[in-house]
Formats: sequence, structure tokens, C-alpha cells
Amino acid sequence: MSKNNQIPDFSFFNFDPRVMDGIEAMQYKVPTPVQQKVIPEIMKGSDVIACAQTGTGKTAAFLLPVIHRIITSEAREKIRALVIVPTRELAVQISQQMEGFGYFSPVSSLAVYGGGTGEVYAQEKRALTSGADVVICTPGRMISHLNLGYVDLGGLDYLILDEADRMLDMGFHDDIMKIISYIPNKRQSLLFSATMPPKIRELTKKILHKPVEVNIDLAKPPDQIRQEAYVLYNDQKPELVKFLLQDPVMKSILIFGDTKVGVKQLARTLKKQYQQVEEIHSDLSQGEREEVMNRFKSKQVRILVATDIISRGIDVEDIDMVINYDVPNDAEDYVHRIGRTARAGAHGKACTLIGPEEQYQFVSIERLLGRTLEKTPLPGGLGEGPEYKTDSRGGGRMNRSRHFSRKKRGPDRRKKGPASKRRKGPDRNKPR
Repeated sequence: MSKNNQIPDFSFFNFDPRVMDGIEAMQYKVPTPVQQKVIPEIMKGSDVIACAQTGTGKTAAFLLPVIHRIITSEAREKIRALVIVPTRELAVQISQQMEGFGYFSPVSSLAVYGGGTGEVYAQEKRALTSGADVVICTPGRMISHLNLGYVDLGGLDYLILDEADRMLDMGFHDDIMKIISYIPNKRQSLLFSATMPPKIRELTKKILHKPVEVNIDLAKPPDQIRQEAYVLYNDQKPELVKFLLQDPVMKSILIFGDTKVGVKQLARTLKKQYQQVEEIHSDLSQGEREEVMNRFKSKQVRILVATDIISRGIDVEDIDMVINYDVPNDAEDYVHRIGRTARAGAHGKACTLIGPEEQYQFVSIERLLGRTLEKTPLPGGLGEGPEYKTDSRGGGRMNRSRHFSRKKRGPDRRKKGPASKRRKGPDRNKPR
């Protein structure tokens, strides 16, 4: 290592030359902190639990050593590695990186996720039956194949759970444990999670053996992101969004909403004024989502309205502005969302619209950031917003549809109802 205890380049890991060719082709130069800490442990054969957020390079941290270990061991026509992820989008992204890193190696890979046609399902069946080396899957789709009896996981050497916290939030615990019941106990298990709540600790006790723990602190948003926060009433939100979209400098804009209903309503509202508006949520098929994302990446679409389904693990360059139409439920989700802009050292803008019942959530975000964000005055014509109270516990996620349907302010709009706890029950796990 160098004097500052940093690994200077990927040659330090003594990867097979074919892996190094893939790294060079993907234009990876210096290992990130999570790669520096995780790769040596995986190469040694240790189980690993890593707390690292999206954007830290964790995908390469597990793919590179797994590819190396597969191609330097005896070849077998079995599934060697299984990567379980929460969403189809993340499965596709990891599969693409797998193809890049493994391009010069004989390692085969397959992405298995729902939403495809019967022909796609048949292709997955053929690949699973013949034994792809690395399979990246969503839990539900893999269980569908396992239930039909033709998937053999008996030769599995590597089990990787990515974004484990999100999978548990989405209610996949039982599915994960069912998949693991098909896998040999003697294996190497790797778990990656952006957060480490008690439920993740419990999961690790069930599936990992004497794991090495790696913690990469949640990175604060880079200075290149100009963060703006607006305190307003819910029925002022659509007009403020329209105002923000008028900036001609903002060529690529991503708007996050909490629910697919809200995303659909906002997209309809904006399409009346702007042509280049599209939406992404769980009601779209996988093919439709991929087509929308490709149009957004290629700048054919200027404005994309989406749920948190694309807040993590999706790499889109040159997004000029991120708008949080709804304040994220969790403070760390705020960092993930606005991290979609100002990538690779570029500059970006992040605007968050704080409704009366969302103030407590935003206070939590400010605590995570370690500072209070200045509240930007509303533009002329929108009227005044409510007072921002740092001790307000708000009213939770109450009737998001009111952002669009309320026509005028009622005489009691400034009154606050009784404080309520943030919703933590099954409703938060509904598909987005």
C-alpha cells in the first residue's frame, strides 16, 4: 500500500489478467474505500457484512473477486454465484456491470427478474437449467423458477445480498430465507446494506458465518450540489415545480414522488405544459421502464417523474436537477435521491418541497446532514408558505392526492392536527 494506507490501483489485488482487462475496459482506476476493504476479505474466503450506500462502488467490490475466484477454480456446469437484489432496475444494472467486468473471461451471467414476456421466462429457464455461473435475481422471480423444480443451487459457492435493508423493507424476508433453503450451508455469504438496523443484524445471524464487518460512513452530499428547500402548502407544490422547470439551464430533470399514484398525477399535470415528460413506477412493465430510462439517459426526455424505484443503483449521467416533490420518509433516502445529480464532479441542483406535514421528516434530514439548510423564499405569485417549525412532528403521510386535487385554501389550512407517528406498518411496504 502507499504511505497514506491507500491501495493505489487494482493491481494490488493480484486479479487474474482477464479480470484486469475487464477493469481497464470499464475504465476503473483507483479502488474506492469499500472496494479496498471488502475485496481482500472476499479473496480470503471470509463472509462479509458491509454497510455502504449506493455510489460507493460496492457492486465492483463483490463482482470482481467473485469473477476472479470462479475463473481460477475448477469449472463446473453449475450456478456458482447468486446475487439477490430488491428491484428489476438494480438487477439490470448489476448484470450490465457483470458483462463489462467479465467480458474477457469465460464467466457466464444471467439476470432473472419479473415483468418480462413468456419468451423471456423460457430463456431464463434454459439458462438456469444449463447453469449460468453468476445469476442476478429478484426474490419473487427466483422463487417462481425454484417452485417449478428445475433450478439446481446445490453447487452454489457465493451468495450475495445487495441492498438487504431495502429488501426487508419491501417484505422479502421470507422469500430470501426460502431461496437460502435451496443453497448449501458451506458457501461464502456477502451482505451489503445502506443501513444496519436490528432486522439486518438478525438476518446476518441466520445466514452469515463469523462475518467480517466493514462500515463505510454515509457520504454527505458533495459540495457541487446546490441544495434548496421550500416550505409551502401542498397545493402550492405543482406551481412551484412548474416555476423550477422554467430554468433553461436545467436540461435533464428528475422528480421524485413517494407513491405511484402521486407520480402519475404529477406527470399528467406537467404533460399539459411540457412535451418531454415521462414517468417510472411499479405499474410499468420492465420493458416499458427500460425504454423510458433509455430515452431519459439519451436526453430524448427532459423531465422524468419517478418513485424511489430508481433512487438507488441507477447510474444516469448529467442530471442537472433533482426535485423531491415529497420529502423522503428516511433521511438517508434524501442522500440517495439527490446523489443522482452532480455525478463525477459535475455541478447539480437539488430542490426539496416541504409540506406542512413533512417538516419533521426534513428536520431529520438536516440532522443527518449536520446543518440546517436555508429555506428559499417562494417565487412571487405563489403566496406565502407556512412557518417552518423544527420541533414540529407533522401529520405523517396524510392523503398525498391532496397535492393535486385541492382547488383552494380552506379557512383552517394553517391549523395543525394532532401529532401522529410516522407510518411504519405494512403500508410502507406496498409496491411503488
